[in-house]
Order: sequence, then C-alpha cells, then structure tokens
Amino acid sequence: MAFNSLHFLIFFPIVILVYYIMPKKLRTFWLLAASYYFYMAWNPKYIVLILISTLATYLSGLLLEKYESIKIKKGIVAGCFVINLSLLFFFKYFDFLLSNINFLLEKMHISVVANPFDVLLPVGISFYTFQALSYTVDVYRKEIKAEKNFLRYALFVSFFPQLVAGPIERSKNLLSQIENLDDKKLFDYDKVVSGFSMMVYGMFLKVVLADHISIFVDNVWENTHAVGSTVAILASIAFSLQIYCDFGAYSIIAIGAARMLGIGLMENFNTPYFATSISDFWRRWHVSLSTWFRDYLYIPLGGSRCSKVKKYRNIMITFLVSGLWHGANWTYVIWGAIHGMYQIVGDLLKPIKEKLCKITNVNKEMGSFRLLKIIGTFALTTFAWIFFRADSLKAALLFIKNMITRPDPWVLSTKDYLNFGVDASDFNLIIIGITVLVIVDLIRYKKNLDIGAFLLKQNLWFRWAVLIVLIVSTLVYGAYGTSFDSSQFIYFQF
Repeated sequence: MAFNSLHFLIFFPIVILVYYIMPKKLRTFWLLAASYYFYMAWNPKYIVLILISTLATYLSGLLLEKYESIKIKKGIVAGCFVINLSLLFFFKYFDFLLSNINFLLEKMHISVVANPFDVLLPVGISFYTFQALSYTVDVYRKEIKAEKNFLRYALFVSFFPQLVAGPIERSKNLLSQIENLDDKKLFDYDKVVSGFSMMVYGMFLKVVLADHISIFVDNVWENTHAVGSTVAILASIAFSLQIYCDFGAYSIIAIGAARMLGIGLMENFNTPYFATSISDFWRRWHVSLSTWFRDYLYIPLGGSRCSKVKKYRNIMITFLVSGLWHGANWTYVIWGAIHGMYQIVGDLLKPIKEKLCKITNVNKEMGSFRLLKIIGTFALTTFAWIFFRADSLKAALLFIKNMITRPDPWVLSTKDYLNFGVDASDFNLIIIGITVLVIVDLIRYKKNLDIGAFLLKQNLWFRWAVLIVLIVSTLVYGAYGTSFDSSQFIYFQF
C-alpha cells in the first residue's frame, strides 16, 4: 500500500479514527493489526518473513537476558544474525551472486551453475531486518532491557508508517514509546495539526515534484545514446533533486503519520543539499541508515580510534556495505565506493586546504565560502548519483562520456531539452516546486523547524492558506496520464 494511493487515503483515516475512540489498552493490538494489513496489501505471503524476523529477534532478546556467559550471548547474537541475514540474502542477493558466478564461469568457458530464481523482492525487507537486528545488538550491549510483551515488540518491528522505507528506528526511541501507548492522552491537537501538515507537504513533494522530475530523468536515461553534455548535466541535477524529493517525501509522510498517532519518529533528512562536505552530507542524508552503519558496523570495526590506515579501511568497508545494502547491483557498490573515497580524500586533503586558505587569506566565516562548499559538495554527490541511477556500469560510463565529450550549450536557447517527455509548462511547474523545496529547507536550516512545527507556530489563516495551496497543487498537478505510474517510491526497491 503506497502513501500516495487511494487505498491509503481510505485506510489511514479509519486507523486514526478507531485509534482515538477505542480503549487505550487495545491500541497496541489495533496498530499491529493495521500494520500487518498495510504490509499484506503488497503481498500477503511475505508477512511470514516479518513474523520470522520478529520471532527470531524477540526470542534472542529474552535469551540474552537469561544467560550471563559472554560466549553464549555471542552465539545467540550470531544465530539471530544468521537467520535474518539469510532471509535478506536469499531474497535480495542470491540471484546477484548466481549471475556473477555464471559470468565468471562463462569467461572460463565452463557451463553455468544454475539459472537465477528471479524471486520477487519483499518490500521493505532491508529496512525492517536492520531495525530488528539493532534491537538484538542493543539488548546484547545492555543498552535496553528485552521486551517481554510480544505484541508490543511485533509492533516495533512492523509499525506501518515507517515499515517499508524507514526511518530505520531504534528500540530506545520507538519501542519505548510503544510501551507507553496506554498512558498517552487520546488527542493532541498540536501533534495532529503538525503531523497532517507534514503529510500534505510530503504528498506535494512526491506527487508534484519528484514524479514530475522523474519523467524528464527517465526519458533522458532511456535515450542516453542521443544525449549531449547539457542535457546529461541537467538530468544529473534533476535526479539529485528527484531522489531527495521522493525519499524525503516518504520519510516526511511517515513522520507525519506517526506524529498524528502521538508517536515521534527520528529525523531522516536534514537539508542534505546544504551540506558543506561529504561527511556533513552523511550527517544529513538518510540519517537513520547512516547512523545505523556508524553504530553497528563502523564503530565495532574500530571507527576512527585507530591508525589512519585502519580508519580508512573502516570507512571503505562501511560505504561498500552501505552501497550493497541499497541493491544487488555493482552500480550501488561503486556508488558506495565513490562516497568512501570522497571521505578518505577529503580527510587527506584537509591540511592542504587549511594551508591554502591561510595563504590566500580566505575568510572561512563568510557566507560566500560556505556557498562555495555547498556547491562543491552538491556537485560531488550529483556525480555519484549517476552510478546509483544507472542500470549497469556500462550505462553509467556511457552517460559520463556523453556528459564530457558532447558539448551542446545551445540546447538552452533552442530548448531541445523539452524533447525528453516534458514541455515548457512542466519545467515551469518543476521550477516552482523546487522554489517551495528551497524555502522549506531554508526554514529548516535556519530555524531548525520542520514544516509541521513551523506552520503550527503561524497564524491560523496563513497555515491553512499554505495547506490549501499544497493540497490543490497536489490534486491538480498530481496526475500525468494512463502511461505514468506515480504509485512507486524509489526506495521501495531496497
């Protein structure tokens, strides 16, 4: 069930209404039932996978508190990881492994091992698997106590607003709130209004901006052979904005929906394209995943408290795994490797940059210097996104080749870029949408307020004027004909 579907627009008000009027003691059961229904709307059979992951991590938590032996505890954690990661590996990476083995065998003129299984990837499996595993590690580290109530724990793993595309929640935040559902007051006006505002803005970002941009981006990538430098650069910038609006929209809607239920989810995006370095970018982009890898992979590997060589090794391992987490394709691994190299090179060049700033008498406190760093960081992330968007390494390299070797600045005056699925009015709409995005991100950047919290502080007339404009824009510009499917979020494939 997608957020931007009629199904959800019927489902969510029913969930909210029943949630508010039912006895408090039944809230956990109701939200669990709603969450399982939400997931089963995609494919009923795959609810079994969530149940297996839930049972494995729930029992591991109980066993970790039962035994004191470190050896036994490590065995319990290892067994839990094997069960969960085996499921993830089979559904997401097994065909990828087979295809690579077959490729190598063909190069050696040996018959193939087996044909790919071509199994359907369960929606959200990477997200809820990581969320459940983090609970096991937290119990092992004694950062939290094991949850005894199975229904509450099952809801933690499957809470529907963030189930299929995050944020990847931590037990210390979400599980603790679920444990206190019975004590929450029935209706909090501020949270409902703030959450609703976020959902409206998220829908606008997805249906009006991200889906509109995707038409141009998809048409360019489908005709890479005919693309020149200017169009390729425009498409690269456009995809940077598309993936931010698309994935950011899901997180905003998820946070808003949870807030209307009185539950606070962690922030997942914090104005990432205002980042002044790649390390700053990863403190702002997909925060729930980047902090997951920091806490459960990078730091256990040794983090930065070791020699520089080992530190750089830890960075590369973390980003390579992060790339592979996103999908079973070498393009994602390369994307992760590029970001890893960005971090390493940036760290190595830091003393040189400091000396250059002193020699050239650059005032690092000036806004112009910050702006230059923001533009540079955006350029680097935009280049890396090419590999993320490409279906294959060959397609990515062809795209980059065209970007470098086919200069065609005249298309800006001849407007030949309008030959890629969008007309002048579409581009004008995109520009307006980007303007709205920049304004909202500036408010977040300067005032540290999300759109829901900001509108809540405004006068009633202004708040509703903004919401009505966003709602009307979404309804008017959110449909693009029978050939365009706006129901899929990009991160559902991960």
